[in-house]
Amino acid sequence: MRLGIDFGTTRVVVALVDRGNFPLVSFEAPDGQMHDWFPPVAAVNGDGRLYGWDAIAVEEDESWTVLRSLKRYLRSANPHTQVPVAGQLLPLRLLMAEMMMALRRQLLEHSNLGADSSADSAAESQDRLEVMLGVPANANSNQRFLTEEAAQEAGFTVLGLLNEPSAAAIEFAHRNSAERKSRAGSGLVVYDLGGGTFDVSLVTMGETEHTVVASDGIPNLGGDDFDEILAALVLESLGEHGKLSPLEKHRLLEECREKKESLNPNTRKVTIDLERVREGWEQVTIPVDAYYERCRPLIESTRVVVENLLAAHSDSTLDTLYVTGGAAELPPVARILRENFGRKVRRSAYMRSASAIGLAIRAAASGEQGSDLLPDRLHDQFNQYFGIWREADHGGTILFDLIFARGVRLPAPGESPIRIERAYQPAHNIGHFRYLESSHLDEQGQPTGEISNWDQIQFPFDPQLQHHADLASVPVALLSNPDGLLIREEYTCDSSGNLRVRISAEPAGYTREFSIAQSSRI
Repeated sequence: MRLGIDFGTTRVVVALVDRGNFPLVSFEAPDGQMHDWFPPVAAVNGDGRLYGWDAIAVEEDESWTVLRSLKRYLRSANPHTQVPVAGQLLPLRLLMAEMMMALRRQLLEHSNLGADSSADSAAESQDRLEVMLGVPANANSNQRFLTEEAAQEAGFTVLGLLNEPSAAAIEFAHRNSAERKSRAGSGLVVYDLGGGTFDVSLVTMGETEHTVVASDGIPNLGGDDFDEILAALVLESLGEHGKLSPLEKHRLLEECREKKESLNPNTRKVTIDLERVREGWEQVTIPVDAYYERCRPLIESTRVVVENLLAAHSDSTLDTLYVTGGAAELPPVARILRENFGRKVRRSAYMRSASAIGLAIRAAASGEQGSDLLPDRLHDQFNQYFGIWREADHGGTILFDLIFARGVRLPAPGESPIRIERAYQPAHNIGHFRYLESSHLDEQGQPTGEISNWDQIQFPFDPQLQHHADLASVPVALLSNPDGLLIREEYTCDSSGNLRVRISAEPAGYTREFSIAQSSRI
C-alpha cells in the first residue's frame, strides 16, 4: 500500500495510491468527526507525551503543555537538537519519531485507509505502508535526514523524499494531462504557502518529463504568522487588558486561525470571540482591511522571491503561476499576485492537498521503468547523484557523501567495473549505511532535489561484534578504543548498473560484501 505524506507545519495530509486514483485519507477524531488531515500537535506532561487528536483533547488542561508547528524546529535542527517544552529538554528526533508513530497508528486504526493493522508489521505484508515524503524545497540535509529517519523509525517504508513544490507540479501535470502536448516546454512556477513555510519552484513542463529548474523560499513564513498578526491586532484593541497566560494565548491563536480560515473575498470584518479566551471578555471586531494591510508586507516578500527567481532564470518563460498551500487561501494573497502576474495566476483546486496528491502520484511511479514521472535509473550512465548519509561533528551534522556523480558513464560490456574507495577511522561500534540518490545537489554538494532511498546495511566496526548475528539489536555506542582501527569501503558498478560494496575492518581482517539496490525494489 503506497501513500504520499505531506507532513505540514499545521496539518498532515495523506493521499492514497488506489488503482490510478489518488484520494485523500480521512481520519476519525475522538468525537467521531472525519477530517482529511491529521494534526501534528504534541502535548507534554512530565514523562507523558500525547500526539495528534489525543494532544488536542488535553489542550485545555493546564497541566499539559501543547507543542505546535514542530516542523519549524527542523529548519535549524541537527541530530542532537533538543526542544524546550514544559520545563525540560526533549530530543527533536524523539518527538518527530513519536509523532510519526501516532500518525501511523491513526492510519491503521482510525482512518478509511482499509489497511490490515495486524499484518502491517510483517515485512512481507501486502499492506506494508510505503510512503513518499514531502519536504520544503529549501530543506537542508539535516532536515531531510531527520524527516526520513522519523518515518522509518515509526515503521513506514520510505520510498524517497520530494520537494513539496515539485510534488504540486506533478499533481498539476497529472490533472492537466490532456494539455500535456500543448504545454511541452512551458514554464510553471509553483507558489506553495503553507502553515509555516513558503516555497517556490520553477518547473519546465515537458510532454513526458518535467524538470525543476530552480527553487527558493522563506523557511519561517506561513499561516502561523497570519494568525499572530490577527492576534496582535486583537491584543492592541484590548490595551492594558491584553496580558494573557500561555493557555489563553493558545486559545486566542486557535480562535484567530479558525476565523482566518473562514475569510472570503466578500468578508468586511473579523469578529473574535474573546469569551473563548477568558470568561467574561466580550467580542472584538477587526476591520478586514486593517488585517490585510498588516499581512501585506509578508505577502509582498513572497512575491519578491518569485520575481527574483524568475529574474535569475530569465531564459525560462512563465506560463502559469500555480498557487497552493493552506495559507495561500487568504484572500489578499491571490489579489497581490495578480497585481504582478495577471492571468498567469492559477489557484489549485486542491489548495491544501496538491502536494500530498503529487507525492502519491510519485509513489505510484516509484520503481517503474519507463514511467513518464520517473526517469530510467541506470542505463549507460548515472542519471542521479548516488551516495550515502555520513555523520560529521561527532554526529551533530548529517552530510551527503557523493560516491558516483550524475553523468558518470558505466563501463562497456567486458570492461572492468568502475571503482570508488573510502577509508576512515570509525567512531562507533556499528556502522549504519544509508544509501540514497538525489536529482540535484546544491553548491555545498548536498541534496536539494528529489531523494530516492536505496538499501540500508549494517557493519560491525567493533571486532568483538564481527560474529554477532543481529546487529540491529545492539545499541550504537562510541568505541572505547578506536585507535588502530581502519574501515575501508570499495564500491563497484558494472556495465549492467549493478552496485556492490565491499567493507573491510583492519587490522582485524574481516570483510563483508553487499549488493545495493533501490529500496522500492526490495
